[in-house]
Amino acid sequence: MKKPVSYVIATLIGISAGVLISGAIFLATGMTVFGKVSDSPTVSADVGRRELGALAYDVLGYVKDGDFEALSGVVHPEFGIVFSPYATVSLATNKCFRAEQVAVFGTDSKLYVWGVYAGSGEPIELTVADYFSMFLTDKDYQAAPIVGVNHIVRSGNALENFTDEFKDVQFIDFHIPGSPVNGDDDYDWSSLRIGFEEYDGRLWLTVILHSQWMA
Repeated sequence: MKKPVSYVIATLIGISAGVLISGAIFLATGMTVFGKVSDSPTVSADVGRRELGALAYDVLGYVKDGDFEALSGVVHPEFGIVFSPYATVSLATNKCFRAEQVAVFGTDSKLYVWGVYAGSGEPIELTVADYFSMFLTDKDYQAAPIVGVNHIVRSGNALENFTDEFKDVQFIDFHIPGSPVNGDDDYDWSSLRIGFEEYDGRLWLTVILHSQWMA
């Protein structure tokens, strides 16, 4: 059984202009509450980083709507964007795309190797559409009830090297809890982390990582 997770709980209303988030629990660094996340958190804190939150929700919208032209407009102009299907990032095997490649995702039917499947080690060979369906839009992350601000909400058995590979990353972790097991744990949870780095005075999208429960 996993050890209890330490949570830092903060409420946030209107993380971006025109967006009103209700019922979500926001996690950030600075204050810690041990145990399960409360349905009605009473601890609040200023999570700040409103630009970061606004950008992350924008990216979720672009992904969900298939607006790849808009998505390409926030991709890091020098580094590009890495897609990691699991919590363990491998810059050697995970697929990295330049902004101009992202802009034409909607008409891109080529097969790409995005990494390897957990467990089997077989290559993840998918089209952009199939990869997005399996690892980015598998759940409604815009409605995630728990959101981490520069905070990894939950880890599984996979090596967590996200902040090691992206040392200057600022990120939002959209977490969807799974089903209860034995009353004190859950399985089939998943998270989508949207990561940005500063360049030329603004934040640019550098990584989208999918993390999930593993048997």
